Amino acid sequence: MNNKIYNKNRIIIIIVAIALLIGNAYFMMKSYTLSKALAIAQADAISIHQNEKIINFTRLFIEKVLNADKEVDFVTRLQLENAVVDLKDGEVSSGWQKFTESKTDSEAAENVKDLLEILLKKAI
Repeated sequence: MNNKIYNKNRIIIIIVAIALLIGNAYFMMKSYTLSKALAIAQADAISIHQNEKIINFTRLFIEKVLNADKEVDFVTRLQLENAVVDLKDGEVSSGWQKFTESKTDSEAAENVKDLLEILLKKAI
């Protein structure tokens, strides 16, 4: 009789242990899947934030440089320069530097087109 109770308890313990192992495996897989989804969401959030910064710089550039009635003042140029540095993007920085180092109006116009093309590609 003691043996029957012992066997029943043993079977119950084995069933509970198997159920716990299955539960652990399920939650481990779920945790892995969620961590992958979180990594993707974080990468998307970083990309969206970078796109916002690029769009904001582009707006500022169009407003302060392209739509300007007079020469760009030092404060505005500094604001634009800081915005470019904040982007932390070598290609945009290079395009900006080429634009700011333009010697002639035609060279500046060509460099503006190049810079806007870079910005557009980055924002998409």
